[in-house]
Amino acid sequence: MASEPTPPAQPDDAPESYVGLGADTAEQQARSRGWDTVRAVPPGTILTMEFRSGRINFQVEDATVTRCWVG
Repeated sequence: MASEPTPPAQPDDAPESYVGLGADTAEQQARSRGWDTVRAVPPGTILTMEFRSGRINFQVEDATVTRCWVG
């Protein structure tokens, strides 16, 4: 039987540190810290629930991050 692949490591980062930042600043900071995918969405956006290693998500309202989560 084949072994399961090891998912890539994601940055050791605190998602709550992005809350309150401007969306552009948060994206630049996340990319500089090694996040492969940075996704910004408005409040109420319907999203799928699959976990993706290396992805950080920002809920953005009035150009400011109001919520942040990984996956």
